[in-house]
Amino acid sequence: MIASVGLILLCQLVGEVIARGLGLPLPSPVLGLLLLFVLLVVRDYIKPLAIGPLGNGGVEDASKGMLAHLSLLFVPAGVGVIQQLDMITTHGIAIMLVLAGSVLITLVVTVVTFVVVARLLAMWVPR
Repeated sequence: MIASVGLILLCQLVGEVIARGLGLPLPSPVLGLLLLFVLLVVRDYIKPLAIGPLGNGGVEDASKGMLAHLSLLFVPAGVGVIQQLDMITTHGIAIMLVLAGSVLITLVVTVVTFVVVARLLAMWVPR
């Protein structure tokens, strides 16, 4: 379990090094997750890689254990909100309007993307 968590954190570290070293406009956790995904996919095709934390579902078990306690990661965010309570009371209406607007924009873009992809697939897939 510790080796599996270490591998996950190592992928995170490599993602951080790549993002900062190359100056990529991509979050380092995304790069680390992509690297871990590639490792897991390659492991299924190259059997000698299925040793240590990559073997016997070690990474999968470690990630399930971390996901089971995901709610603990919201505690620092909640503390940050409480620390900025004076700013929230001052700019609360503007913050709510921005949040509502961003949710609405996200929903509209999602629906439009779904409709466009559905129409493209309908043109390509014979009936």
